[in-house]
Amino acid sequence: MMRIYIEEVGSLNNLFTRKTLDNGINLYTCSTDKFKTITICAFIHQNLEKDTATKTALLPFVLKRGSCGFPSSRLINRHLEELYGADFGGDIIKKGERQIIQFFIEMVNPRHAGAEDKILDEGLKLFKDVVLNPVTEGSGFREVYVEQEKDVLRRNIESLFNDKFNYAIERCFQEMCKDEPFSIYKYGSVSDLPEIDGENLYGYYKTVMSSSPMDIFVLGEVDEEQICEKFNRLFSFERQEKKISTSIVIKDVERERFVEEKQDVNQGKLSMGFRTGTRYGDEDFYALMVFNSILGGGPHSKLFQNVREKESLAYYAFSRLEKNKGLMLVSCGIDFNKLGKTIDIIKKQIKDIKEGRISDYEFESSRKSLINSYREAADSPPMIISLYLDGIINGVEESIEEIIAKIQRVTKEDVVRVAGKVTLDTVYFLNKK
Repeated sequence: MMRIYIEEVGSLNNLFTRKTLDNGINLYTCSTDKFKTITICAFIHQNLEKDTATKTALLPFVLKRGSCGFPSSRLINRHLEELYGADFGGDIIKKGERQIIQFFIEMVNPRHAGAEDKILDEGLKLFKDVVLNPVTEGSGFREVYVEQEKDVLRRNIESLFNDKFNYAIERCFQEMCKDEPFSIYKYGSVSDLPEIDGENLYGYYKTVMSSSPMDIFVLGEVDEEQICEKFNRLFSFERQEKKISTSIVIKDVERERFVEEKQDVNQGKLSMGFRTGTRYGDEDFYALMVFNSILGGGPHSKLFQNVREKESLAYYAFSRLEKNKGLMLVSCGIDFNKLGKTIDIIKKQIKDIKEGRISDYEFESSRKSLINSYREAADSPPMIISLYLDGIINGVEESIEEIIAKIQRVTKEDVVRVAGKVTLDTVYFLNKK
């Protein structure tokens, strides 16, 4: 007997309908003919913890290697080609203090291929088989797959060191959020890999699948009742879901910290981490978005105009928000001898915003830039799903149109008020030896 609990969540004016399957999995469906594809995403939520981060990070890559029905990557890819070039993948995403396993499949709408429901049914078959029926040997995953993916993950983690742009950003957050879950890298740590083998990873996989919260999104021209019945049948397995932490570590800034690291680099990488006191779901969040855009959100911003163009201090300069954690980061590439002056001018831009020195051009350009980015997101199924996932994590239910309306209502006074809560926590500088 199928028990389905329904709750309206929003759309492309009224977007996703939420239904809870028999075993507690949340299914979000949106039937729309706006797109010529059907996109399906599964998200398996975990608390970001040092003890499990590396095992969690390995899972999607081991699972993608093969399933009972498609025991090798070659057979998976052949089946995708037969589905008119469907796209399938899996990865790890980090949102606030959550580590999330993601799987997705995007296939052509059967109506546009003259294939009735065959494409959808075969795509769902593959999706289910990879996620729920992995290749095993003995009492664990196929050992050769695990060892190969451990090596790939090790190289992936180590490659961050050579990507100085992202390395400086990651290191700033690590120093800023020491002793907080957010400091953990989304792919875990190389030091954890030797202890992982096919047997203990498979045991961990079974625990994750049976107890972790899971959200599945379906976006495209589908019959919502039929798709729910299909998922309730395909994803019918026993689960005892455990709630994961919804709290976020929030700290006051006691003093500014300066961290310097020296390597063989030809350009200084400056990262400045701020605590904003505002997260997605807070009333002031939309004002914070406009503040961030005024500060460093594009060619119209104070950082671009004053730090990069006017003073010629930076090769690039921008700011960005981590909305699930309430952090803001300023990132610049600078000459080694311009550190002090660059920091001073960045601080001045923030001080100017706090004191209301915002031109009409900066304010209107910032709102327009944000609105345009959301309108572009409305044309991208993965972006639509990502935005709604953020809403689920933060207890916010709103459509893209509602977000745009809230940005349009933001005033300069709102920006000044939210700017007053922004506090510099950590300055990280990657210097030359």
